[in-house]
Amino acid sequence: MLLKNYEELEPEQREELEVMFWYSQDLMKAHQLKEEFKRVLKSSNSEEARLALKKWVEKAEQSGLSEFMRCVKVFRSWFSEIVNAFYVPYTNSTTEGFNNKIKVLKRNGFGYRNFERFRKRILYSCGR
Repeated sequence: MLLKNYEELEPEQREELEVMFWYSQDLMKAHQLKEEFKRVLKSSNSEEARLALKKWVEKAEQSGLSEFMRCVKVFRSWFSEIVNAFYVPYTNSTTEGFNNKIKVLKRNGFGYRNFERFRKRILYSCGR
């Protein structure tokens, strides 16, 4: 329930969550920060993301929650790099996925003696 988007919760689940928040203010702050961070990720451009992320980092720092302090430190250190990710709409996840498949093939093959056979196995497994 805590990980699900608040808007997607059923009314009964929202009530249960509100009861949890009544018992723990820290839990409520953490949940609000999570929901606000999801809004940051939905930013349409880098300038909007820059402003939203800066505001979120300040809120996380002001929350006083020790669990978010390391996150704040990392976000401050890598702020421009994180915001730059909003400039480009793609990632290297496909490449990383192929690299992972190749590593698994190498591990399962226990060392191919014939490179051409290994190459063909990679191309077959990666759908080429």
